[in-house]
Amino acid sequence: MNIIKLNAIDSTNIFLKDLSVSQNLENFTVVVSKNQLKGKGQRGASWVSQDDKNLTFSVFINNKNSSTKQVYLINIITSLALIEVLEKNNLSNVYIKWPNDILSENKKVCGILIENAFKTDGSFTSIIGIGLNVNQEHFENLPQASSLAILKNKSFDKDILLIAILGALERWYEKINDADFLWQMYHKHLFKMEIPTVFENTEKRKFMGIIKGVSKNGKLIILLENDTLQEFDIKEIKMLY
Repeated sequence: MNIIKLNAIDSTNIFLKDLSVSQNLENFTVVVSKNQLKGKGQRGASWVSQDDKNLTFSVFINNKNSSTKQVYLINIITSLALIEVLEKNNLSNVYIKWPNDILSENKKVCGILIENAFKTDGSFTSIIGIGLNVNQEHFENLPQASSLAILKNKSFDKDILLIAILGALERWYEKINDADFLWQMYHKHLFKMEIPTVFENTEKRKFMGIIKGVSKNGKLIILLENDTLQEFDIKEIKMLY
């Protein structure tokens, strides 16, 4: 495993993407930065992180033996690897909030941004961007954000956490061909699964629904109040909790 450590970079995802275009990278090449200046999140949001307090890194995976049908499994594998490590560090009530947030005690401690590039032979490469709030203790205007340090009232060694996450990621990736097991574990840890929840659509209209799962193409399946099932994409709804 090749780990590239940087003091500061605009985005580890962008850096790793550019690197993958210019050279053949070893699988599970990692770029980690003490300070990420222009980190990206879902829906075009920025990922704000205090200098050298958190883990901001990206991992390159060449899915040369996989098909595009397995794309969403990369999200699942990444989420389950993070949950494994957080639970081993005694974080409680750890869940996956669709599509790419990891919560502990109903607070966001981690965000994931995965960017895939598809090849003509049907395979694909993935760049997995992870932002884990580790030792940051103040989150201005972010009431739903927290960190490991806040939740456990102690500081954590970021290097130890990084190695643990990368090891877990590799182990879960070995299960990529066991899709049924991965989906089962994913739904077991899905936030608000089978619980009535309030959502908001793009028109700011609120509605109730029950999460029944996630489809194979990554859409959230919700049972609506009229007893119909509907799938929603990431840009179509927001969960209110």
